[in-house]
Amino acid sequence: MEKVPIKTVMAILVDNRKETAERVQKILTAWGCLIKTRLGLHDGVLDNCSDAGLIILELVGSSEQHKELCEKLNKMPGVKADYMELSFDS
Repeated sequence: MEKVPIKTVMAILVDNRKETAERVQKILTAWGCLIKTRLGLHDGVLDNCSDAGLIILELVGSSEQHKELCEKLNKMPGVKADYMELSFDS
């Protein structure tokens, strides 16, 4: 029987980017081997950048690792993270 592929996607909301982004980056760097794809989004151009941002990650690794990363991010003030697993049923 063929194994059904599971994709894990994490979304991270970052408020007060100027003060929070560096700490978020340190956590993501420490867990970098779990991150297959990363997309960072925020509104703004040149001197008019928004203070909030959204990071979307495609993760590899175990469910336990995903949970631990999510918990570490959620302990930070101004950060909200959550993840989901997606798959096709066979």
